[in-house]
Amino acid sequence: MLNRWLFKRIDNSALIVFRVFFGLLITIEAWGSIWTGWISRTLIEPQFTFNFIGFEFLQPLPGDGMLWYYGVMGLFGIFVMLGFKYRLSMFAFGIMWASVYLMQKSSYNNHYYLLMLLCMIFVFLPAHRYFSIDAWRNKNLRSISMPRWVWLVIVLQLWIVFTYAAIAKMYPDWLDGTLPAILMKSKQDYWLVGEFLQQGWVRYAIAYFGLLFDLLIIPALLWKKTRLPAFLAAIFFHLFNSLIFHIGIFPYLSLAFSLFFFPSEKINKWFLFRRKPYYDGDEVIVPKYRNLIVSLISGWFIVQISLPLRHWFFKDNVLWTEEGHRLSWRMMLRSKSGRSTFKLVEKGTTDTIYVKKSDYLSRKQLRAINSKPDMIWQFAQRLKEEYAERGKEIEVYIDSRVRVNGRPSRQFIDPKVDMAAEKWQHFKHKDWILPSKLD
Repeated sequence: MLNRWLFKRIDNSALIVFRVFFGLLITIEAWGSIWTGWISRTLIEPQFTFNFIGFEFLQPLPGDGMLWYYGVMGLFGIFVMLGFKYRLSMFAFGIMWASVYLMQKSSYNNHYYLLMLLCMIFVFLPAHRYFSIDAWRNKNLRSISMPRWVWLVIVLQLWIVFTYAAIAKMYPDWLDGTLPAILMKSKQDYWLVGEFLQQGWVRYAIAYFGLLFDLLIIPALLWKKTRLPAFLAAIFFHLFNSLIFHIGIFPYLSLAFSLFFFPSEKINKWFLFRRKPYYDGDEVIVPKYRNLIVSLISGWFIVQISLPLRHWFFKDNVLWTEEGHRLSWRMMLRSKSGRSTFKLVEKGTTDTIYVKKSDYLSRKQLRAINSKPDMIWQFAQRLKEEYAERGKEIEVYIDSRVRVNGRPSRQFIDPKVDMAAEKWQHFKHKDWILPSKLD
């Protein structure tokens, strides 16, 4: 039964068409980052980047090297779109994208993480078996079908993303409209709709439409009777997010995934104009490495289901501590602001220095560091290293206050703790983060 469910052959039109869209979108993402100045602001102008802890060996290329780096990434995106050296191109783009993702977190975005996962997945999917340069050059590679597990992996990954996004919204500040109101307030001068977005009912519409959309969109697209209205809702939802929040290619990538929910015969007709034969057979081809495929798929989804739950194993509220926030599909769920002062004391003396953070950090980094405990710790360690190079041993104390979702600000970091002496522990709550007392 399992073999028939996973290895039954189905038409691959949706996968082939999606590869073209995916390649185009990752090219736009790469080359668009050059055009918008994102690379300059994030990777060239800063004196240093805040890596994911443990990946400090990943550093930006000197000079304009990162511009060339993204130029090459975009070229690999074109190769993916055309199906040229597909697996190598997809792997190369994925490695380069993951390296930049782990290289800096001042511009952390769940969508960047999703793109990294998709690149990993699509390296192994047979998306180049038709309408590709690879298939044109090698006739033996051509195929008009694929095993059903390919479709299953894509749909399950999307289901996990949207379901966790919905679950994360089920907390008071979202349900009572507080957070949506804060998000819309920042858009009050926006084009023609800024004033409209400030109306009281809009916050509740955004709160509950967003929650229900995330919770129901995948089941609604799977069910034939609700597929069309769900798709129309998806168009509205994703275009709204694109226009209001400017979140890159993600809305359009999400719409491209709709290909996998419509009948494959229609995808073939609408996008491939029936030039590709439609597969309507009933073959079940079980490969000799069947157990390996099942094990890899099972392992992947155990990790994907478990990772977003890890914040429950940390003390205090993730909205405050940030512990377990990343890699967990907690998208646009809180508004945090704060201030911080770094005080240096040279050991053996009473000499005190207050750090001027703008001498070290870019504007983007200055906005991020005040409410991110891991970035605060990393900056303290960098100051420690800098002074050690001068032959001085220092202690670093932080006076930091943070406000969450418009609440009064509270002391964030214990000002009595020498952050230069603290060791980072990935899987343990940091006791130098003071209790949140969030209601």
